[in-house]
Amino acid sequence: MKLSFRSSALCTATVAGLLVLTACGKKEEQQNTAPAAASTAPAAPAAAPTATAPAATGTAAAAAQPAAPTPAAQPAATPAAPAVADTLKVGSVTLGNAVGSDKKVSKEKTTFAPTDKTIYASVATEGTTAGATLNAKWTYQDGETTTTVSDISQSISTDGPAVTTFKIQNPNEWPEGKYKVTVSLNGNAVGNEAFEVKKK
Repeated sequence: MKLSFRSSALCTATVAGLLVLTACGKKEEQQNTAPAAASTAPAAPAAAPTATAPAATGTAAAAAQPAAPTPAAQPAATPAAPAVADTLKVGSVTLGNAVGSDKKVSKEKTTFAPTDKTIYASVATEGTTAGATLNAKWTYQDGETTTTVSDISQSISTDGPAVTTFKIQNPNEWPEGKYKVTVSLNGNAVGNEAFEVKKK
């Protein structure tokens, strides 16, 4: 009976030792495998950013960009209006000592009294101009001497018949004698009218 008890105790001890060894082996195996699992755990986040993520972002950004605006059609250029041809010419020169509201001499005269304070010259023009210069030069002929009484210019712009008035004034009496008014258009003499001052 003692021998059997010892054998049973020995067997029990042997089985217990095996169990301890087995348990220790498992613990060591678990300890050895745990770091390996831990070492592989950080690999997952490293693999998260893939090469396709930026490509997807770039594609989304490209899709979000508005399409380039189509240039608006330019309106056709309007041709410049043709310049108005300058066809102005002087028709007549009329003298008198009074003019109406239309700038025309009320009564044509070629002889004036020394007491006529103002003598007028109405210059009638025909045609059109965008800008021209009319000039009236008044002269007095005293024997062989010619004296300029007045030399006046006026600008004119018209698209049809017009009348431009010039005048000379003298607060005193006009000397008796021969006078003349010469009309020029843009510096070129285009007409003249002679008159006389004398007592009645």
